[in-house]
Amino acid sequence: MMRTILWPAAICVALLCGSCGYTTRSTLDQKYRTIAVSPFYDVSREYDLQAPLTNALVRKFVHDGRLKVVSEDNADLLLEGAILDYKLRGMTYDRFDRITQFVLIITAAVRMTDRHTGEILWQEPLMAGETTFYTRAAGETADRLRGNAEVFLPTVRSFSSEEENRAASEALEQLASDIFYRAIEPW
Repeated sequence: MMRTILWPAAICVALLCGSCGYTTRSTLDQKYRTIAVSPFYDVSREYDLQAPLTNALVRKFVHDGRLKVVSEDNADLLLEGAILDYKLRGMTYDRFDRITQFVLIITAAVRMTDRHTGEILWQEPLMAGETTFYTRAAGETADRLRGNAEVFLPTVRSFSSEEENRAASEALEQLASDIFYRAIEPW
């Protein structure tokens, strides 16, 4: 009797577990073991963006460990890109028509190349990192960075306010995360 009950239950469990598409393995081809992260070019009108972005990407690969970061000559993969634009737009205004909250968007073009064959494995002509921040006029605090931008990225020092400097760091961290996940999980 116990066998009659356990057998169908075991089949149901096997079917349920076998049919789900979830896996903890990377979809990255196993032949790739190393990566070189080329310093990003900065073709935007701003400066001091390329080093924090490149450093954040290297840090993400080192921390993850699936791909070892090496020099370009020794790499299986080459990740390279360019920072295309830095946009700052007013989002909310006070009664005097002064901007109290901005949205900040940093865009980049990125590609991944197989160093042995020269084949471009993927390229994204437009990836973006964005965040919002309040101005001092809004009376809101700027100490609300999401993620780990404050911990890992040195604050960008190119802008006139500390709020904008910190927001640029956060947008670069978000952009680095998006690029990293696109490289590791290329589906």
